[in-house]
This record gives sequence, C-alpha cells and structure tokens, in this order.
Amino acid sequence: MVKNGEIGLADVKRVLRRYWWIVPIAVVGCGALALAASFVLPKRYTSTTLVLVDQPTVPAEYVRPVITEDLNHRLASMQEQILSRTRLQPIIDKFGLYAEDRRKVHMDDLLDRLRAAVQVEPMAPMPGTQNRQLPGFYVKVTFPNPQIAQQICTEITSMFMEQNARDREGQATRTTSFLSSQLDEAKAKLDEQDARLAQFQRQHLGELPEESQANLSLLTGLNTQLEANTQQLNHAQQEKTYTETLLSQQEANWKATLGGQNPVTVDQQLASLQEQLSAMEARYTPQHPDVMKLKNSIEELKKRNADPSHAPTISNPSRPATEPVNIQELRARLRQADLLIADLTKRQGQIQEEIRVMQGRVQATPVVEQQFKEITRNYQTALDFYNELLKKRDNSAMATDLEHQQESEQFRVLDPPSLPSEPSFPKKTLFAGGGLGAGLALSLALLYLLAMSDKSLHTERDVELALKLPVLALVPALELAGTRATRSGARDVHGAMDSNH
Repeated sequence: MVKNGEIGLADVKRVLRRYWWIVPIAVVGCGALALAASFVLPKRYTSTTLVLVDQPTVPAEYVRPVITEDLNHRLASMQEQILSRTRLQPIIDKFGLYAEDRRKVHMDDLLDRLRAAVQVEPMAPMPGTQNRQLPGFYVKVTFPNPQIAQQICTEITSMFMEQNARDREGQATRTTSFLSSQLDEAKAKLDEQDARLAQFQRQHLGELPEESQANLSLLTGLNTQLEANTQQLNHAQQEKTYTETLLSQQEANWKATLGGQNPVTVDQQLASLQEQLSAMEARYTPQHPDVMKLKNSIEELKKRNADPSHAPTISNPSRPATEPVNIQELRARLRQADLLIADLTKRQGQIQEEIRVMQGRVQATPVVEQQFKEITRNYQTALDFYNELLKKRDNSAMATDLEHQQESEQFRVLDPPSLPSEPSFPKKTLFAGGGLGAGLALSLALLYLLAMSDKSLHTERDVELALKLPVLALVPALELAGTRATRSGARDVHGAMDSNH
C-alpha cells in the first residue's frame, strides 16, 4: 500500500515483479511509432555554407578603416535587409517556390515561410584567443527539395557578399564626401581668419608683439642719436658764435686800415693771427681743418712780410678795396656753420618725431598684443581644425580606394552551399531514440500509477498506516502452492487483526 505518494523500494520491486511486461511493450511500441513517423512526416533538407570574414590587406596602422561598426551589428542589419520582402519575393519568383500554395496563401505568409527557412548563425571565435572579432558566419536554408535548398542558399550567400561590399563602399564614399564638404567649409573659415590676421598685421605694423624688442632697441638708438645730434648742434652754435666774434674783429681792423686811422701793420696782423691760433689750438686738435688753415694764413703772411715787393701800402680811400682772405674764410665758415646748424636742427626734429612714434608703438604694444593673441588663437584653432579634417579626408579617401579595389574587409565563401543527401528533418535516429525514451517514460508513469492505485496490505507498516494500531504478533505465511497459500496468509493476517479488535 502506497500512502502520501511515498513509494519504497519494496513497493517498486513488488510492482516490477507483477507488471514487468509493461516496460518492454511501452518502449518498443513508442519506438516503433516514432520510427514510423520519421518515414511518414514530410522531409526537409538543409543546405549549409560557411562565409569567412577576411581582414584588410593593408594594416589599420597605415590606413584607418572608415567603418568601425561591430560586425555583429552590421550582420544583423544586412540580415534584415536581405530577408525583406523586396529581396525575398524575387527569389520566390525566380525558383517558382510554393507553386501549389500561391493561390491559396497570401504572399506575406509565403515570405514568412521562406524567411523562417533561412538561418544566419555567427561563428564563435576560437577558444583561447584574445581576438573577439567575428571570424565568420553560417548560412543555412531548409527546404523540402535539396536542390532548391542549395540554390536558395547560394542566392542568399551572394546577397550577403554583395550587400557587404555595397554597404562598405557606399559608407566610405559618403564619409569621404562629407569630410570633403566639411573641409571646404573649414578652408573658407581658415581663409577668413588668415585675411583678418593679415589685415591686423598691416594696420599695426611695427606694433606687433614680436616687434616690441626691436622697437625698444630702436628707441634706445634714437635717444642716443638725439643726444649726439644735440651735442653737435650745441657745438655748431658755439662755433658759429666764435666765428662771428672773429669776423667782427677782423672786419673792424680791416675797416680801420681802409680809413687811414690807426693802420694795422703786418706784425699786428701776425700777432692777431697768433692769438686766434692759440685760442683755436686750445679748443681743437692740431689736425683740425680750421687750425691748419689758420697756420697756412700765418705762413703766407710771414712770407709776404719777408718779401719787400709785398710791402704794405696805404690804399686809396677813394677806391673800393677787396676783403682780405681771412675775412672771406671766416664768412665762408659762418655760412657753413649756419647750414650745419639748420641741418642739425632739422635732423633733431626728425629724430624727436621718430622717438614719439616709437614711444607710441611701445605704449600700444600691450593692447595690440592682447588683440593679436585673440586673432592668432582663432587662426590657430581654424588651422588645427583644417589640418585634422584634411588628415581624416585623406585617410577616408585611401580607405575608399581600398573599398573600390576590394582590399578591405571582405566576405569569402569557404565552403560552397552543400547539396544535402539526407534530410535534416525528420532524423530517424533522433526519432527512434526519442520514441524509446518516451516509451520508457510512459512505462514508468504507468507503473507509478499502478503502485499508487494498489490499496492492499502487504507489510507490517501497511497495517499500521491503514489501521493506526500497533501489531502485536505476526503469523508467518504458510508455504502453500499457488494463490491458495497467499490467500491463506491473507486470512491469517485478517484473523489476527480481528482478534486484536
């Protein structure tokens, strides 16, 4: 007796001894039915091909690929495009698929059936490798006709390869076109910044930051020139004053000689010239032109004094007399002094004007430097952006050339679509094994039900569970033949229970 679903080992043995024939019958029967079903069910054949992903022939260090999207995502996107209505309906029309069902079933249902027959399975990377990129994928097509399955698999595989090449080339071309347009805009902005920089440099010529040191040097040089010019001007003015004094003395002496009053002798002239020479030697070096001229005049006067033919005579006051050479020389020196003073004064004004200009440039340098930094920073930013875009555009152009030449990542069919010789469904071995397993499970379930439905008492435990009374004694079963002994043993057990009551 089984209570609360608890089956003991003795119960199992008892049920197996009585109903052992259920197990082989259920197993053999279910196995035979499953095997028979494998012959009756419609057969389906699966054509399989392996597509590998070839890496670019040019390393990515030299030409950076434009398409960086994960291959799994691209494969899923391509699968959605290839399994769309616009791509599958031509296949149905090309191979005449589902000819018997076209009038009965809507085209969308036929497309769903064909879509369910196509499977794309990614190929797992080799264990133990660090490269986690997708090495390839399988394309499987299941169809009742093996030849049609192979043809559909070939068509789907070709679609994947063409779609991949078209997508990569199109994306590379669009990327290059986009970068080219962006490069043109960046070039226009760079030209604008370049023009602004050039105009600023022209407007502030001499005030730029890189010219500040040169301006300071020029200002220092101009101050030095101004100081030197001022010294020269003072010296020229002193020289002019001295020359005017000498000229007035010489003119007074000469006029006195012409008037016959207090005539000047040669000795007096020599004495006067000696005094002038002493004064000039105190101011100038012996090599000074004025000192040398005065020495020559003294030498000539001494020669004239030594020659009797050149004796001085009293000139006639009624006749005009010519100025002496020394007076003419002094007048010439005075004119030269005036010209020199005028030239030095003019030069002094020019130097002062240049100093004012340089001082204005030096004072304006901080403001100009701030503006120049801003314009230069904008120009440098535009230049860096342009150079970066130019580099990307050139890399994209090379990547596009690789796509045109099919030297980039490509799909390659490793195994052509197979022609299946055996159906992928139903498989006889799987059906037979499944039938045997189902028969075994069914037989065990039947035995369990039989054990649960058995309410007879067979052991002391069964008596205690059924009557909830302790057993005082047991009468051993008599060894009688057949069922009589069993029945006698059962009566003895019942008699013992009645005596207890």
